[in-house]
Amino acid sequence: MVNYNCIIIDDDHYAIEGLKRYIALIPSLILTDAYTDPVKALMELSEAGRIDLILMDIDMPHMTGIELSKTLRAKTRKLIFTTAHTQYGYEAFEVEADAYLLKPYTFSKFAATVTRLFASGADTPNELRPNDDYFFVKNKEENHKLVKIHFKDVVTVESKQNYVMIHAVNKQVLTYMSLTEIGGILEQFPDFVKYHRSFIINRRHIESVTGNMLKMSNGLQIMVGENFRKNFLTFLDAKLLKASRK
Repeated sequence: MVNYNCIIIDDDHYAIEGLKRYIALIPSLILTDAYTDPVKALMELSEAGRIDLILMDIDMPHMTGIELSKTLRAKTRKLIFTTAHTQYGYEAFEVEADAYLLKPYTFSKFAATVTRLFASGADTPNELRPNDDYFFVKNKEENHKLVKIHFKDVVTVESKQNYVMIHAVNKQVLTYMSLTEIGGILEQFPDFVKYHRSFIINRRHIESVTGNMLKMSNGLQIMVGENFRKNFLTFLDAKLLKASRK
């Protein structure tokens, strides 16, 4: 069984205790921490490793869940907002939340949401390893013929609603899979990252950078999204060759 670590961020102690009880009933979920202070969560989780699931309230003091998620979204595979307010649906969509649970919600609703997010291809990442050099996918535009693609040749993966377009060096393949699903597979390969909500890119294929615009080796240009700029600038600073100061 695959286990998933999860974090709770909610200023309501009763809401946290309720979530803890729900999480305890799902064997695959492992609660690693719970925060009532969003600022503390920001400081600690910004330096933490990859998180599988964050369960986050929206209406919190000092910093809303929407504001907090702009920094933490890139740190977690799945993000579920848990809130008593209905008016944040558009903002949740903008920060790419995976689900929106309206308080009070039942255990069955919670369990169904978690199952939906992790059941589809949940074990797939374990079937590919960082030393694997290729994979096969079904190409919708060739009657679902199986097409071989080398990881090193993948330039970008673009979301196309229920499909993704895999832009490789010498081909494009449209396959039935969500960007979240293929992201769960590619996340174990460190060069594949999200710098835009609709794209996963292979950093090895970045040819040039103009401001926040990336030009890829296949000529595709991608604007770095606002929520991803901090991580991108960290990467760029580490790779930038600088003259030594005397």
